[in-house]
This record gives sequence, structure tokens and C-alpha cells, in this order.
Amino acid sequence: MTGIRVSVTDRCNFDCVYCHNEGLGDPRGPQAPGEDELSAEEIVRILEVVEGHGVESVKFTGGEPLLRKDLEEIVANTPDTMEISLTTNAAMLPGRAEGLAEAGLERVNVSLDAADPETFADVTQATPAAFDRVREGIDAAIAAGLTPVKLNTVVFERTLPAVPGLLEYVARREGIQLQLVEYMPEIAGNPEWRVDIDRVHDRLAERADRIERREIHGRRRYFLSPADGTDADSEGMVEVVDAVENPRFCSKCHRIRLTPDGKFRGCINRPDDVTAFDPSLRTDIRRTFKEVVHNRIPYYDEYMVEEDGEWVQNDRYEELSSSADG
Repeated sequence: MTGIRVSVTDRCNFDCVYCHNEGLGDPRGPQAPGEDELSAEEIVRILEVVEGHGVESVKFTGGEPLLRKDLEEIVANTPDTMEISLTTNAAMLPGRAEGLAEAGLERVNVSLDAADPETFADVTQATPAAFDRVREGIDAAIAAGLTPVKLNTVVFERTLPAVPGLLEYVARREGIQLQLVEYMPEIAGNPEWRVDIDRVHDRLAERADRIERREIHGRRRYFLSPADGTDADSEGMVEVVDAVENPRFCSKCHRIRLTPDGKFRGCINRPDDVTAFDPSLRTDIRRTFKEVVHNRIPYYDEYMVEEDGEWVQNDRYEELSSSADG
């Protein structure tokens, strides 16, 4: 494993309709860690241990990680050898982006599911004013040098109409890229919301000026200029994160995950792959990390499949789980 994703909190100031942590909306702003959340000291200790086992990068996630008022402290004390990035909704980035950059943060991913305030409010259940804060946060990240800022858009029925507007935003704005993330019902439920991701690829291929393919995951990158041709020198990059039915996606995965309450997860899509440990003991952190890495099974196929009009667990997943138990 060369990377770790650290969820510093399950709390979030938004309540996105597709999120598996629905109902955890928290509008109070940055706070101290909760009683059930790892402290800054514990998180840093864990990172120091896994650094010794080949982990070269860390991505801080949530929930919304900026709800932790000690996030700058965590970033500043992360081992120097690690590349540090952050996934955020950016609503609290204005006023904090510069400090995070000074602490050692190198790059941010921003969750943005619409280019207009109405669709944004519908998906996030946040106030329309939050949309402006998110755009300000993106600008603050660019100004602080946290580039490229990667926008993450989950593509499903309610966000698909917003994609053309996001394409134009990316084509005209330097310093940002767009990742269209395939909706995964095995995490969020509501499988009827899923759209055919091949249709998204087809539309991008028609719209793009040129296309490249990355070796990792076999992903295609679409490069496009503004649709009206007003700025020929401007070019945006769009990539589709299509994990469902893509064996290469998981076969190239190199990350372990850390939950807010101190558990390692070998795979975010496998609810049976969660192992607790004592975050105060380096020996237990080390032992558990090595155990989770050793027992890890890549997730290769759809978790839920439709049979006779009902969504059931995929037999392939059950087989993988049984093999792990054996």
C-alpha cells in the first residue's frame, strides 16, 4: 500500500441526497474532535507508523474534514515524506486555504455537483448562499497554490443535467479539473438513480477536442475548449471515474482507509472489511495495518444487481467474501 485515506470526521455541514452518511448535516462550523473521533495526536501517530510500511501519500476526507478546527495541526504534523491532499466541499475553505497550504497541504479535491445554485441546493440540501461560498473556496484554493483543484461530481439522475454547465466552467477556468464520478448504489442506495456511464463517455467524446488514456485504471481524459469558441487558448480536462464493472479500477487501488473512530478498512465498498485497533499503541497500529493489507480483497464487480425487478447482493461479492473468510 502506498496511500491512505484518513476520514477525520463523519460530520458534514451539507446533507447530500446521495451520501451514505445522510442525516449527519452539522451547520455549527469548525469544532474540536468529537468523543468518538480520533484526536490530532492519534491521527499523526498512525501516519507515523504507516509511513514506515511504504505509505507515501495521505488524503484527508470526511464527512467534511474542515469541520475539524485542528485540521491545520494535523496537516502540519503529518510526516514530511508524505504527499498531502484533501477532499472537501470547499464551503469553509475561504479563510483557511492559505493556512492549510502553509501547514503543508498540496492539493484539494472539491465536491461540486452542479454549476448553478438551484441544482446545487437540491442535491446538497444546503442554502443557495452556500453555492457562492463553495465557488469562493475554489478560488481561495487556487490562490493558495493548491492546484490542480479537482472537482468531483457524482453523476446520477439529478446531476446529469448539470454536467454541460460544469464542462463549461472547467473549460474556462484555469487551475481546475473535473472528475465525473460514477454513482455507486452499493454505497448510497437508490440503484434506480444510476445512469449509464457509457452515455457520459459518448457525450464527452463528441464534445472533446482531444482524448488521452491514462495507464492507471484505463481512464480516458477528455480535453475541451469553451463551446462557443471565444477563448481558443483555454482548455479544460475532464476524467470519468467509472469504478462499477471496471476490474482495472480496483486492481490498481493502492489505498487503505482509516475511519474517524480508529478502524482500518481495506476497501470502502466492503462493509465486512473493518478492523479496530488501539490508536495509543504503535505496536497495535502496526500489527493491524499489516493484517488488513495482507487480508485485503479488491472489489471487482457490482455489489448490488437487479433480479426479477429487485436489487440483491451480487453472488460474485459473496464468493469473494467467503474466500476471504476461508
